[in-house]
Amino acid sequence: MQTVKLNNGVEVPILGFGTFQITDPKQAETSVKEAIKAGYRHIDTAQSYMNEEAVGRGIVSSGVPREELFITTKIWVENVSYNGVQSSFERSLKRLGLAYVDLLLIHQPYNDVYGAWRAMEELQETGKVRAIGISNFAVDRAVDLAEFNKVTPQVNQIEINPFQQQEKNIDALKAEGIMPEAWAPFAEGKNDIFNNPILVKIGEKYGKSVAQVITRWLVEQDIIVLAKSVKPERMVENIDVFDFELTMEDKKDIATLNEGESQFFSHADPEMIRWMASRNIDV
Repeated sequence: MQTVKLNNGVEVPILGFGTFQITDPKQAETSVKEAIKAGYRHIDTAQSYMNEEAVGRGIVSSGVPREELFITTKIWVENVSYNGVQSSFERSLKRLGLAYVDLLLIHQPYNDVYGAWRAMEELQETGKVRAIGISNFAVDRAVDLAEFNKVTPQVNQIEINPFQQQEKNIDALKAEGIMPEAWAPFAEGKNDIFNNPILVKIGEKYGKSVAQVITRWLVEQDIIVLAKSVKPERMVENIDVFDFELTMEDKKDIATLNEGESQFFSHADPEMIRWMASRNIDV
């Protein structure tokens, strides 16, 4: 598996298995086990996904040594404070059944971000977290956090897909030493993405699926990619992207798909912020 190196030297498998919306405990456990069997070594979960326990069981039942895996979890909004990180992270570790995680992220850019970041810096110093980062932060918020704290975020997990390509933001994050990580690379199927004529045509040229074309497009930008599926055959397919390369013409064609806006919602929408603030998950 190809890896990318974070600003603190930690190496991350460039393809990760996402577990968002896999809420059934048995399905979540089985999916993680099958993903690891398929070759994934990077598993992504979060407090708000309500599946950390099942993910932990999947990790154990995979039989792969812990040190060969890269595990990410995220702090939900209600716990984004100094004390909130300290207490909720310990509960996350217990649910996962792990002694440490490889990457800990602030899931959303709300609440006491700076207090939370100080707690995460301390966790990194203790070795309970190998890398720390953020998710869904605008570039200016990410740079602000970097400039006024000891540790620059190692990762910013953001929406990146053919309809929301974020080229300028990706360049700005990389210039700051922050690694971009793509959630919803397939836009959760929006705009009939799997039948998009441009992506289908590129895929046919290489004997690859649309999902493989999108994943390869991100890999060639040195962007960490999180893909999710509960079907073992799709897991195998999504990870099989290292035997072809896109041409400049392919990339120019993909660039024409960019709409320049989220396919889901704006993180600057006051109503969305209020909704997230009200979504307590009691962890």
